[in-house]
Amino acid sequence: MIYLIGFMGSGKSTVASKLAQKLQCSYIEMDESIEKQEGLTIPEMFTQQGEDYFRKKEREFLRNTKGEAVVSTGGGVILSPENREILRRGTAVYLHADWETIVDRLKNDTSRPLWSGDEAEKKQRFEDRLPLYKETAHHVVVVDDKAPAVIAEEIAARLKS
Repeated sequence: MIYLIGFMGSGKSTVASKLAQKLQCSYIEMDESIEKQEGLTIPEMFTQQGEDYFRKKEREFLRNTKGEAVVSTGGGVILSPENREILRRGTAVYLHADWETIVDRLKNDTSRPLWSGDEAEKKQRFEDRLPLYKETAHHVVVVDDKAPAVIAEEIAARLKS
């Protein structure tokens, strides 16, 4: 299992689909899978059930995912020590984007519950998660100013070596 991890807006979903094509394996979008299973969108889960409920669903998803696939994870999946352990059983690839890249990519995004609100809070969340991404990752790929196809190619090359 290949897990793409990184902050929201780092390109995990886009890169995961391209990487799966390149590796000729299946692609799983974690958030979409949880939404389908729960019959609720992520924002609805956060509003109706709370963030803890959603994080529990992430853990269940990781525990139950089997086979060979490229998995695009949610940005907060690394918050749980159990999740980090599961991710490390596969191959975790951290897509690192600079803060400025994240802000630029998400400036008009209103669909992410943890992107709304105070700029300082968002930046603090980003900085708090950085060490967890790095601790979890087998590979770190910088994604700033790179096309998704180029990033997928770089990951594929690293996986072969």
